[in-house]
Amino acid sequence: IKSKPMLSKSARRLFNRACVPKSRAPCHSLPLNFKRTNENVRISPKFPKEDRNNFNAAFFSTQKELKEEKHEFQAETRQLLDIVTHSIYTDKEVFLRELISNASDAMEKLRHLQVMGKEIEGQGSPFEIQISSDEKEKIITVQDSGIGMTKEELVSNLGTIARSGSKAFVEEIKEKKGSALQDIIGQFGVGFYSAFMVANRVDVVSRSALGGPTLKWSSDGSGEYTINETDEKLSNERGTKIVIHLREGCDDFSNSEKIEGIIKKYSNFVGAPIKLNEKAVNTVEAIWMKMPSEVEDKKYEEFYQFIAHAYDAPLDKIHFRTDVPIDLKVLLFFPTFHTEKFGMGRMEPGVSLYSRKILIEAKSKNLLPEWLRFVKGVVDSEDLPLSLSREKPQDSALVARIGDVLVRKVLRFLQEMNKKQSDKYKNDFFKEFGHFLKEGICQDFKNQGEIAKLLYFETSKEQPKALSSFDDYVARLSPEEKNIYYLCAPNRTLAEGSPYFEAFRRKGKEVIFVYNAIDDFVMTNLKEYSGRKIVSAEIDGLDLGDEEKGEERGDEGRKDGEVGLSEEQTNLVKAFFMESLSEKVSEVRLTNRLSDSPALISGQESGSVRRMMRYIEMQNTGFDQKMPKQILEINPQHSIITGLYRSIGNNAELARIVAEQVFDNALATAGLLDDSQAMVPRLNRMMERLLADGSGGVAGSDVKEEEGELKDGRLEGEEVEEN
Repeated sequence: IKSKPMLSKSARRLFNRACVPKSRAPCHSLPLNFKRTNENVRISPKFPKEDRNNFNAAFFSTQKELKEEKHEFQAETRQLLDIVTHSIYTDKEVFLRELISNASDAMEKLRHLQVMGKEIEGQGSPFEIQISSDEKEKIITVQDSGIGMTKEELVSNLGTIARSGSKAFVEEIKEKKGSALQDIIGQFGVGFYSAFMVANRVDVVSRSALGGPTLKWSSDGSGEYTINETDEKLSNERGTKIVIHLREGCDDFSNSEKIEGIIKKYSNFVGAPIKLNEKAVNTVEAIWMKMPSEVEDKKYEEFYQFIAHAYDAPLDKIHFRTDVPIDLKVLLFFPTFHTEKFGMGRMEPGVSLYSRKILIEAKSKNLLPEWLRFVKGVVDSEDLPLSLSREKPQDSALVARIGDVLVRKVLRFLQEMNKKQSDKYKNDFFKEFGHFLKEGICQDFKNQGEIAKLLYFETSKEQPKALSSFDDYVARLSPEEKNIYYLCAPNRTLAEGSPYFEAFRRKGKEVIFVYNAIDDFVMTNLKEYSGRKIVSAEIDGLDLGDEEKGEERGDEGRKDGEVGLSEEQTNLVKAFFMESLSEKVSEVRLTNRLSDSPALISGQESGSVRRMMRYIEMQNTGFDQKMPKQILEINPQHSIITGLYRSIGNNAELARIVAEQVFDNALATAGLLDDSQAMVPRLNRMMERLLADGSGGVAGSDVKEEEGELKDGRLEGEEVEEN
């Protein structure tokens, strides 16, 4: 034993005889299994005082070490221990969750022994987990008043890596045809060793609740551990105390505020009370484990505020349990508002995954789709297979099925609210969270039809601000109508004044008004509802059923004084547009859709969709993409088009300016005009020409003004005052 004090030659011989009477082996090679009491040792008073002191120190230190039993970990090798402590876990703070889970399991096992009628030590001891920290000494202590361990259990449970004492306990109960404990957490037998991620030494002091000596297990994680009896006292007469000596670089884990944060994050809902430096930490109850009838509204509100870090009361909640095909306990909340509208960035998922009240995955991205990220709550499953580190689920397919169950529950709940509490749904929920439902239409194709039932819009036949669902719209359609029409505009006023709405107004057909670009994408992605196609009012070749064709339209909808062009004249106007706008227009057509407007832009998609697609392409390429050539539809009965025809022969330059302005106006109403400032010089030139003409009218046209004809700058019959 090389660390012993130096002895004189005579004292060394006496030490050897006292410790190893049948051997002349030197002190440093004493057998570790040799035991001897100091009653058989006599120290001659002839020895100098210094020799006697050194002898006593060496002898009794040796005797103490001889009582310690050194063991090697039984499972595999030191390499396995390294893997468990350094490779399995992604976050070091998880070690505290694992130790608290072990402590909770120890107390659940003790409760089971009490139910079985076993006599246990320390009957009056409180069932609680005590955690203390010493920042100066860099020590964390986790102590429970649970079942404790015997020497054999210390060797079996702590000396064997990847052996779960909790799992073995439950299996033993099952073999005896008892009921397995539902609150037992441990499964894999590796959680304890996570302590070595932050510790350079771990001491475990334990005493079995069934009686026996207090034992101390100690290891530095290098592949060996020692077990010996100890005089160290436990705060209770039974249980286990784990002392973690933090390694360099992990000192911050001894900070009480950090420890409290870790407890509240992972272990806030374990069954046993947790005290940190004598202060209660886990004061919020895991109410999702109860039946809904057992929970008061005040408890729901407090729990929502805790998990959502909110100060408001929830708008509503879903609380349910299922046993088949998988055990689930679910509590979901709908907040009263969301933070994305304040420009605070995209919200994280709001639902966390638990197993037996222990956090497995905070703000899980796999339980609910992104469009439901505003929902807050917890999902707890005892049957969910977990990874070895218990930091995430192992069966992704099963998690996906759980997610499907949750989405269906949420949609049915919202549909029920919409049906029974319509005002609450429309005014409180949809007004705040309708944007997320529309996002769901574009992302969740599996549930598109069910989400669509929850959407509301303004329509042309309802009063401003009054909302109608797709079902409301379809109910007002005649049986022969097969399309649902919508028009995207910045607001209702512009929608009602849009050239694309003129034909619908004339025919008395109802149109859904949508005011955001995402609404246009919703309609494009949804495509149909209740067997009817969803059609944009802006698309090319729109068929409104019995719409009149060309000259058959007669005078309906025509302004007073309008005179239509002949086929030859319209062909001349179309050719002039094509010549003047050859770089911007691919085709010029006649249309009977218009009555108040001279022209419009048509295409296969609405203007907002085309504008968004162009913006995305610009983002991907980094260059502003040139707008493709457009299809221009003109109204041959409109006075601007007939005046343009007359100007072609009389004033070609003015006619070209008017043609360009008609095209830009059509782009503007379609939402496709990129730069409105480009129109300003043209408008200025147009006004100059009109004012220079003297009559203020279009060159070559006869303009009626009120009841008289304007001649030489005055109305016919008007007296001219003489000076």
